[in-house]
Amino acid sequence: MASLHGTVLVRIWWGLLMMRKITTVVVLGLAVALAGCSTHKSEKTRALRNSAGESLAGFEGKGSAYYRGKGAVPKGGGRYFVGKPYQVAGRWFTPKEQPGYDRKGAASWYGEAFHKRKTSNGEYFDMNMLTAAHPTLPLPSYARVTNLENGKVIVVRINDRGPFVGTRIIDLSKRSADTLGYKSKGKASVRVQWIGNAPVNDNGSHLAMMNRKMKSGANMGSLIAAADGPARGGSDDVQVAEATPDEAVQQVAYKAPRAKSKARGTAQIIQVGGFRTIESAEQARSALSAIGPVQVYEWSTADGPLYKVQMGPFLSDIGAADALQAVQDEGFPKAVLQNARIEQVAANP
Repeated sequence: MASLHGTVLVRIWWGLLMMRKITTVVVLGLAVALAGCSTHKSEKTRALRNSAGESLAGFEGKGSAYYRGKGAVPKGGGRYFVGKPYQVAGRWFTPKEQPGYDRKGAASWYGEAFHKRKTSNGEYFDMNMLTAAHPTLPLPSYARVTNLENGKVIVVRINDRGPFVGTRIIDLSKRSADTLGYKSKGKASVRVQWIGNAPVNDNGSHLAMMNRKMKSGANMGSLIAAADGPARGGSDDVQVAEATPDEAVQQVAYKAPRAKSKARGTAQIIQVGGFRTIESAEQARSALSAIGPVQVYEWSTADGPLYKVQMGPFLSDIGAADALQAVQDEGFPKAVLQNARIEQVAANP
């Protein structure tokens, strides 16, 4: 028999368990269906039909639902998909384009149990990406999600169907929930605003660009326009719109380390800023690595270690200015250019 996409079937099974409205017979039936070795469909499986009685297009797949390759989970690679009305556990859902979609409700998150499974539009779920599942919005698409409990905001890529538990309106990836500050709680009250359709084969740069624009204060109109535009930069690392105090960029006076080289000349460096945690500094370095050479230096202060992020050297004024603009566009608006000798920026502290 045709097997359901693992991520959807397991999500439904998991949701039914959480609602405690599942019997041992149904659990066994779903387990057999997941293994792909049953010739009998359970009642819950037969309920996964659209309004015409057809099996759910987009929920069906052949072979293993897992990505078994080595290295990072592939990004993109699915298809644009809306789908027909469908029923899960007695509830009907009607996918469609929904310009102006703006709803408040409960959000949950999913992670390890679904990591590397195919999503409803054929991509692979990566719990470390800013993605989400929604029962009716087009796939893939962008949505602005606000945690109403702490004010944090991100843009997520919706590439899966769900959640199917209670009245929850969206299911975020593990990283999305962590970024919005509710992973440890499990659920949060959120506002979901649909922005528009997302590129099918995004390598992460377009999603990062959307988050940079949102963080810089872009309104919904600007985000909707940006969803159709090209990406700038190649990083999928983003900062939360409202950073915690000890992770916020702090501009500090800089004294370059003593030279180990006898080379002479002039150059420019970019002082990105200082971070109180090495993790935040490394995230900044990762986000900026596609722009140019970047280093992290540790400095001792009365308040503990400070990790400074510096880029360069840049031997051209034009190249330095372009790099500074790219750094600021990446989410570091306080970055500044400084003149320095080549041996200063090349030396190890």
